Amino acid sequence: MSEKPTTVVLVHGAFADASSWNEVVTDLTARGIPTLAVANELSGAARDGSRIAAQVREIDGPVVLVGHSYGGAVITAAANEADNVTGLVFIAAFAPDEGESLQDLLGQFPANDFGSGLAPHQLPGTDGDEVWLSIALDSFHQLFAADVPGDQATVMARSQRPIAAAAFEEKAGPASWKRLPSHFLVATGDKAIHPDGQRTMAKRAGATTIEVDGSHAVSVSQPKAVADFIASAL
Repeated sequence: MSEKPTTVVLVHGAFADASSWNEVVTDLTARGIPTLAVANELSGAARDGSRIAAQVREIDGPVVLVGHSYGGAVITAAANEADNVTGLVFIAAFAPDEGESLQDLLGQFPANDFGSGLAPHQLPGTDGDEVWLSIALDSFHQLFAADVPGDQATVMARSQRPIAAAAFEEKAGPASWKRLPSHFLVATGDKAIHPDGQRTMAKRAGATTIEVDGSHAVSVSQPKAVADFIASAL
């Protein structure tokens, strides 16, 4: 009996949705690689990771988790709850260590203008109103997707999903990248997670690393480079 093929599970980050992986899914699927782009609630890495892990456990065979941006924190958590995860791929992503928050990490990186482009929203939650964050429409193209055509960036801005502000303060659990093979794509034109921060996280994870000349939305602007890197991780 032949071994089960490895499935790639793509996890989007903040200010995006699963459609940000569309071209990557098309590319990987054309190569015969089973691929899923899953929905991410953007509520906090522990809860989101548990939900992703539940979906991963339903897959018959090994899984490589791929996370973009905040999705890197989610796959780091999810891999601790799904025994069939065999590797992690970070695409311009956070890779927190145990006890770190995303805000802690951002404070270690060179400063940028990303925070000034965020717009807060008061949305109902289980314990009353909660603060969620989106990128202001007039800042989205420059800060998130500078190398994406303007019309496409406008659609992305107007269909973005906000993230819970509390997700940036949540402390990470055990870092699964310490025990799993890890791969890291650094987006050198990233204006959300500074490239030097990405390099630092990749180095401490001992990750196989490449650099791509792309914005934070590198999976949209450079889908073939992203798909090539994911395929190499298999």
